[in-house]
Amino acid sequence: MEIIKKISIETLQIVLLVFTMMVLVDLINVWTRGKIKTFLGKGKKYRQYIVTSFIGSLPGCLGSFTNVSLYIHGLISFGALTGAMAAASGDEAFVMLAMFPKTALLLIALLLVLGIFTGWLVDKTVKKFNIRTCSDCEKQLVHPGERGFTHYVKEHVWGHIVKHHLWKTALWTFGALLVVEIGLNYFNLKSFSYEYPLVLLLIAALMGLIPESGPHMIFVTMFASGLIPFSVLFTSAFVQDGHGMLPMLSYSLKDSVLIKTFNLLFGLGVGLIIYFIGF
Repeated sequence: MEIIKKISIETLQIVLLVFTMMVLVDLINVWTRGKIKTFLGKGKKYRQYIVTSFIGSLPGCLGSFTNVSLYIHGLISFGALTGAMAAASGDEAFVMLAMFPKTALLLIALLLVLGIFTGWLVDKTVKKFNIRTCSDCEKQLVHPGERGFTHYVKEHVWGHIVKHHLWKTALWTFGALLVVEIGLNYFNLKSFSYEYPLVLLLIAALMGLIPESGPHMIFVTMFASGLIPFSVLFTSAFVQDGHGMLPMLSYSLKDSVLIKTFNLLFGLGVGLIIYFIGF
C-alpha cells in the first residue's frame, strides 16, 4: 500500500503538470494554424526542415498531426516529415519535462537539430535511389470549425486533451512507475540495467516502432530513476513519435514503413555513438 500511495501522489503531480503544458502547446497550435502553411508555401527546402522539425519537437501529438497534414497537401517533402517524426517525442515529452526538465530540454534540442539533419539526409537518399513516396496518399479534407472560448474548451481541452490523452498519460505513468518500483524492491532490475544497457538500448529502439504513446514511458521512468544511461532514453525518443504516425498510416502504409525504417536506423546509429562516448 505504501508503494501504491507513493506512486499515486507522484502520478497526480506529473499529470497536473502535463495537463498545463498540453493546454499551452494546444493554444500555440491553434494560434499558428494557417500561418505555417502560408509560410512553407513559399517553397524553400531548408525552411521546411527547420519549421517541421521545430513543430515536431513540440511536446504532444499536435505537431506531428500538423506535419502529416502538410505532407499530404504536398507542402513539405518526405524527408521533412521523416525528420519531424525523429524530432517528435509525443506525450512522453510532457512527462520528461515534469520529471527531469533540464535533461528533457537538452534532449528536445538535440532531437530538433538531428531532425533537421535527418530530413535533409533522407531527401538526398530518396532522390539518389529514386524511391517513390506519397504514391498511395489520400488527400486530407479540411473541416473548418467554430471559434470561441466555449468551443475551445469543449473540443480541444475536454474532447481532445482530456478524453484522448490525459487519462492515457495518467495510466501509463502510473503503470511505468509501478513496474520500476516493484522491479527495484522485489527484482534485480538495477543490476540488470547496469549489466545489459546495450540490450535495453536495442529494446528501446524496437519499441519505438510502436505508433502509440505509452509503452515508451517505461524508459522515461527508468531514466528518472537512474537505471539507464542517456543513450537509451535518446534512442527511445528518436525512434518513437508518440501516436503522431497513426494518421499517416491511414494515408500511406508504404511511406509510414519507410519513415519508421529510416528513423530506426538513424536512431540506433546515433544512440550507439552516444553510448560508446559514455552517456
